[in-house]
Amino acid sequence: MSLQILILGGTGDAARLAAGINADPKFSVTTSLAGRTENPKKLAGKVRIGGFGGIAGLVDYLREKKIDVLVDASHPFAAQIRRHAMAAAAKVKIPLLRLERAAWARMRGDRWHEVDDLAEAAKLTPKLGHRAFLTVGRTELASFSDIAGIHFLVRLVDPPSTPLPLADFEIMLERGPFDETEELQLMRVRHIDLVIAKNSGGDATYGKIAAARELKIPVILQRRPALPSGYAPAAMVETAEAAMEWLDRFARD
Repeated sequence: MSLQILILGGTGDAARLAAGINADPKFSVTTSLAGRTENPKKLAGKVRIGGFGGIAGLVDYLREKKIDVLVDASHPFAAQIRRHAMAAAAKVKIPLLRLERAAWARMRGDRWHEVDDLAEAAKLTPKLGHRAFLTVGRTELASFSDIAGIHFLVRLVDPPSTPLPLADFEIMLERGPFDETEELQLMRVRHIDLVIAKNSGGDATYGKIAAARELKIPVILQRRPALPSGYAPAAMVETAEAAMEWLDRFARD
């Protein structure tokens, strides 16, 4: 009988891992998506969409589906999911594998202003630019609602269902990955003089960071949230390949 793997997904790393697991007959994989994106990319294996209803709901699902390994491959800024995954895996007594790509590292020429939250980013914004490329996600734009005199270029995957809480903005609907050449062209054409982003890591959205460095544009970069107290998964890996290797070892033991 194949081992049942549940991936808490939504990232490119999660999609790559699902494809690897699905190709191996030792495993059966289900990826759970929060449902924030209207038309998610097609994933290998089974897919469920929507929340679990907190820790208790996730515990019930793990037991009902007889999950053998829980893989938390959610976004590095999805702190609540991380807490719920740790608590639910401990309750059911199954291993938790955390897949989280490495954060971006500052390079020579970067003009980073690192902040702990977007409220701090909003305070810095008027001091650093006038035309800001804002790439923090649709649900977290309210922090910038009281800023006057700044034009925001907001990149989203899906069109917003309600008006954005910004005084002066333009929406650009695109789905990554985005390379440096594309981002350089965009910033030059739109006269961008500030980038506001989260330190998501990985290659898919690094283009804007590299482009800002090339153009000598400041970047307000939100640091990743601290790990929850007592967070101790069975293993933490940075790539889908490393996660697959861990699962292979687990299946053999």
